Amino acid sequence: MMLEPSIDKLLEQVDSKYSLVILEAKRAHELRDGERPTKYFPDDERLSKLTEEEKKGRVFKSVKHTLQALEEIAEGTVTIHPGPDAKRKTLAERREMGHLEDRMREKLIKEQIAREEAEEEARQKGNRAAKASDNEEE
Repeated sequence: MMLEPSIDKLLEQVDSKYSLVILEAKRAHELRDGERPTKYFPDDERLSKLTEEEKKGRVFKSVKHTLQALEEIAEGTVTIHPGPDAKRKTLAERREMGHLEDRMREKLIKEQIAREEAEEEARQKGNRAAKASDNEEE
């Protein structure tokens, strides 16, 4: 049974129980998938840098993503997106940008490897040429 946050406090933030359930489920999925939380997780290393006063209200009480989502909703830090289609489009664009950045990084790495291999091959040719000239002199 969930005692905190209370349903009354949660319903102050959303229009209906239906909206609450949908928002909670979507936010729980986002947290599970690595979206940035609005509070710290209890095992977060950054907490050691905060004083006890700074920690108050900034650390999740719950360990489950569903209850963490409800904590965020109760505080008003998570709301229903006014344009869900726009949000989906933004998320898709963000994913595509991530893929493009990964491809660019991979391309740069491959170019660097090719340059290094060409330099090594030129060095080896120079060494062979120097050895050949040394052998001719003898």
